[in-house]
Amino acid sequence: MTEAFLHYLWQHQMLDKRLATTDGQPVVVISAGTLNRDAGPDFFNARLTIDGVEWVGNIEVHLRTSDWNAHRHTADPAYNNVILHVVYEHDADITLHNGRQPLTLELRHFLHPSIVANYDALMAPSTVDAIPCAKRLPQVPKLITGSFLDRLVVERIQAKSELVRRLLDESRGGWEQTCYWLLAHYFGGKVNALPFELLAKATPPTLLARWKDNPQRLEALLMGQAGLLEGYFEDDYPRQLQADYHALRQGASLIPIDAALWRLFRLRPSAFPTIRISQLAHLLASTSSLFSSLLTMTQVADIERLFACRASSYWDNHYHFDQPTAKSSVKQLGRMQADLLVINAWVPLLFVYGETMGNQHYKDQAVALLEQLGAEDNAVTRQWLSAGLSPANAAQSQALLQLKNHYCYSRRCLDCRIGHHIMKHTS
Repeated sequence: MTEAFLHYLWQHQMLDKRLATTDGQPVVVISAGTLNRDAGPDFFNARLTIDGVEWVGNIEVHLRTSDWNAHRHTADPAYNNVILHVVYEHDADITLHNGRQPLTLELRHFLHPSIVANYDALMAPSTVDAIPCAKRLPQVPKLITGSFLDRLVVERIQAKSELVRRLLDESRGGWEQTCYWLLAHYFGGKVNALPFELLAKATPPTLLARWKDNPQRLEALLMGQAGLLEGYFEDDYPRQLQADYHALRQGASLIPIDAALWRLFRLRPSAFPTIRISQLAHLLASTSSLFSSLLTMTQVADIERLFACRASSYWDNHYHFDQPTAKSSVKQLGRMQADLLVINAWVPLLFVYGETMGNQHYKDQAVALLEQLGAEDNAVTRQWLSAGLSPANAAQSQALLQLKNHYCYSRRCLDCRIGHHIMKHTS
């Protein structure tokens, strides 16, 4: 038994309707009150009738009556307006700061056994990775599951928006610059997200704008700022990039990032920094303004075409400078990687733009883009599939990721609409 569970039971009145205080006075709950998550009584402005007399005031909830003394509420006048002390077990007499003794409701006599059993089943020790309600999930109506996923996808986007807001603050409200920084961050994937973000910030936007029509110059600028053009090269291509970069540095205060920041461990060669930097250079050269171009696109297919940037032909048979490969292949950003940029970068940025501008259309468009994408296939979505819940699109797979990571892992079943349905289902 936990205090959070008692809060839940009182808030949703999942109790026997024939309630009575410890001294036998009947209690009828007209309104359970408003849950207070800050200091003070647990529920404000409750309305009850106790022995036929109507009371309006606050409710305090504890596991045991003696917790009142342990928490020193008697010394706090903020609790003088408590009209009922709701406890699981009554084990002591207490007084308010003004000397009055509050009436006590002992819940253990008024709990439905099935509700307690449902709670115990959801909270039962199991592997951290498990979905608590997996066995009961098929019993939950699709209407409840679907509406909760609709809420969770927005919650997921809002969680991803934290990075957007940080970058937007750093760029002083510059949407184009924020868009570039954000896309660069996700070009690096999980391994090189930070170096790519640092690279983007270390490269002056004025120089990027100046060489928009010259992908090789952009690549030289980015490779140089990435710290990858130091030393001696044998191949003509890196030597040309090096010469271009040195020319660009004249008259500009360019400081490369530390090349030691780049990581190759557990990376597929196609995701090596050299390949991704070249692809990013070609993406920047493909449009005069990334943010403005993306803002006009309502179809994922159009965004995928924009993001399908290929590295320079030198990289067809290289992953590192001066190290040719046996096989040649075009290094073009794949559809899966393009879709990840849509999910992780563009959708949150578009959502924040809609919030900032007070325009619901852009927020709805952000969700609509996810609905156009196929559902993601990963360890989490496969778990939900095994439990009988199959996402129809990326909006739902993102919602399921949010559900697993922020509700299931921490056993927040009492905050989950699916968990709530299972809890109140008595049999």
